[in-house]
Amino acid sequence: MIETGRTKGLARDARGVAALEFAIVAPLLITFLGGILIYGIYFATLHNLQQLVAEAGRATIAGLDDPERERLARRQIDATIGDYPLLKRAHMQVTARTDPTSPERYVVSIAYDATHLGLSAFGSLLPQPPEHIERTAIIRKGGA
Repeated sequence: MIETGRTKGLARDARGVAALEFAIVAPLLITFLGGILIYGIYFATLHNLQQLVAEAGRATIAGLDDPERERLARRQIDATIGDYPLLKRAHMQVTARTDPTSPERYVVSIAYDATHLGLSAFGSLLPQPPEHIERTAIIRKGGA
């Protein structure tokens, strides 16, 4: 093939290379940033839930019997839920009871429905974190 002056110039022309590189790299970059955002929210929610359930568990130490311990755990959660901006009280279910395998221990659990956080925003582009989270604290009983 014989190259004319015009085709020789186009072969060496570097204009538009940055746009082409950006078109190739941008989807990967956006996916990485989305993953950082989604998993950042997920890990922050996990941490907040663990802190909240630990605080509730520590509050149960002062209880003399199981009904009082449950009240103390729920009261602590209600009092401190405002400190955790990612958590909404309406989306959590609290369980507080004596450990069935060891009667000297008390178990406080929080099951949290995180669907309102938008963790599935990137659909099939990323592995999705679970939207139902459960965290538990086990405390040795105080009081009696």
